[in-house]
Amino acid sequence: MYVVCLDLRTVAQKAENEKTLMEKPGEILEKAAECLMGCFRVCAADNRSSEEDTKRIGMLNLVNQLFKVYFRINKLHLCKPLIRAIESSPFKESFSLSQQITYRYYVGRKAMFDSDYKAADQYLTYAFENCHKFSKRNKRLILIYLVPVKMLLGYIPKREVLEKYDVIQFWDLVEAVCQGNLKLFDELMERHETFFIKCGIYLIIDKLKIIAYRNLFRKVYLILDKHQIPVEALQTALVSLGQTDVDLDETQCIVANLIYEGKIKGYISHQHRKVVVSKQNPFPPLTSLS
Repeated sequence: MYVVCLDLRTVAQKAENEKTLMEKPGEILEKAAECLMGCFRVCAADNRSSEEDTKRIGMLNLVNQLFKVYFRINKLHLCKPLIRAIESSPFKESFSLSQQITYRYYVGRKAMFDSDYKAADQYLTYAFENCHKFSKRNKRLILIYLVPVKMLLGYIPKREVLEKYDVIQFWDLVEAVCQGNLKLFDELMERHETFFIKCGIYLIIDKLKIIAYRNLFRKVYLILDKHQIPVEALQTALVSLGQTDVDLDETQCIVANLIYEGKIKGYISHQHRKVVVSKQNPFPPLTSLS
């Protein structure tokens, strides 16, 4: 059954690639998914067999095949009942390690798209740490999603790791975010736009910009060395780094978002156009927020 289901998905994918532009995209893969779902239901409904002979042990393999189809045709909402079925299965820990790694890779990606970065970190870290050390291609695929998730949670990847798995595109991004260099950040987003879009992480990477704002404003705070920071000083810093279209109101809006997310401890005095930050730990570590 495993071989037949794998061949079915592979053939459907090849047929999909050879379709003309006039035909409905994803139609063949959707039909393949219906067949795979039929096999999944047969396995999931096998409650009478003994644990040694039960078909339910084949559920995860089929779920992974369905994940690959749903991610391909961008119907991630269909993954939810499958995840629920696996999480409630008594055989959850009995599935083969390779299948568990694949499962966690896709569930981690879905959690990332759902903005549940803590869960995404947990699943993708498991997949990366348990993936075979010689499977560099698979480890690279996992890192493409794990790196931005880690950065959003405040963890900085090591350059050696990024070089080892050929995802060095992220290193300049790491430096831009850590330095609060918005001009470099925008340049990198433009330079690696095709790569980020192809991997489906462009919007996730774009969310790192708020951390770059936070780090830039922290620099302004350290330079001024006072707890009442003029909004105009923050705007000047933004303009100097290429954000020429940002006015005082938009600067206040950026600060308000940072305060709301807990990345800055303080409040905005609209009357005096100043940001009043806490005297104790005004810029808490991002790792403490996660």
